[in-house]
Amino acid sequence: MRFNTKTIHAGQQPEETSGAVMPPIFQTSTYAQEAPNVNKGYDYARVGNPTRTALEKLIAGLEEADECACFASGCAAIDAVLKMFRPGDHIIASNDLYGGTYRLFTRVFEPMGVDFSFIDMTDMADVEEAQTNQTKLLWIETPTNPLLRIVDIAELATFARDHDILSVVDNTFASPCLQRPLTLGADAVLHSTTKYLGGHSDVIGGAVASSNKEVMEQLRFQVKTTGAVPGPMDCYLTLRGIKTLSVRMRESVKNAKRVAAFLDEHPQVDQTIYPGLQHHPQHDIAERQMDDFGAMVSFSLKGDSQEQAQAFMSRTSIFTLAESLGGVESLISHPASMTHASIPKEVRKKAGLKDSLIRLSIGIEDADDLVEDLEQAFG
Repeated sequence: MRFNTKTIHAGQQPEETSGAVMPPIFQTSTYAQEAPNVNKGYDYARVGNPTRTALEKLIAGLEEADECACFASGCAAIDAVLKMFRPGDHIIASNDLYGGTYRLFTRVFEPMGVDFSFIDMTDMADVEEAQTNQTKLLWIETPTNPLLRIVDIAELATFARDHDILSVVDNTFASPCLQRPLTLGADAVLHSTTKYLGGHSDVIGGAVASSNKEVMEQLRFQVKTTGAVPGPMDCYLTLRGIKTLSVRMRESVKNAKRVAAFLDEHPQVDQTIYPGLQHHPQHDIAERQMDDFGAMVSFSLKGDSQEQAQAFMSRTSIFTLAESLGGVESLISHPASMTHASIPKEVRKKAGLKDSLIRLSIGIEDADDLVEDLEQAFG
């Protein structure tokens, strides 16, 4: 099946007992058993739920994985992956990544003895220099959050495989509609399903997909043991959202290209960051490993003032000032004081995150309205 068809049919069959086309919401905490441990595949809803199973099969199909495990949030999914490692293990991660990921790494797992190196993963020389005998994981974001750097997944996956290192890609910004890391050699792919997969800003969730049986066994153990699972209604909403992933993404990407081109020519903009622009430093890699360039656009104002950025954002009316991304509505945010505020300022600066940087999540509104809203916000 081609991708658009997969969003509707991958891993999905009409429900057996009723023929329901959409998977029902199995709102139950437990299941009747014929005898102890003799059941119809489910015994307790923390361990499994048919609505969750339908979602897991669908995401696995989209990412071309054998299996998928769903979680209560993207952070819960990251937490489950990190619990595979032990004190003394070393993890290499991007120095430009989601602030919640950085917080989890440095304030939860680092005090437990897991060692981290935060580097520019677009530079293979830096990756090679950071690698040690204790390195167990490459944590890859691409496009990165919020600087939209593009990391060469195939190159990093080959390096990881050659050194017996696990490679995991946070694919939230691209979604499987635009990028499928497992086909490029990565061991596992992670999503905050809150974003493009859900697509309507009405549900929180996370997922990890992989064809690595050992990885999936450990994740299933985390599901059963720590219980950070999505409820059946959350799974249903995400299932429903995925049905329109392709059409939503198509419109959002088209709008993002228009917005990026507008910002790139504006005299008050210091820098426009969008992988689809020819001057983006990793444009060629994005063109090679992505089906399109995404719907996230970042830009900084001349003067690099946080006050400038906040004043600009206060003047938009169609762009909503809010955290998160990937919904049908366009959002505007200030990473330094919002999504990445948990990262120390000196660390943000070193990674290239300016105080005036503004991040846009482009929705499916009319592109003319989005451009006009930004134009008037410049004053």
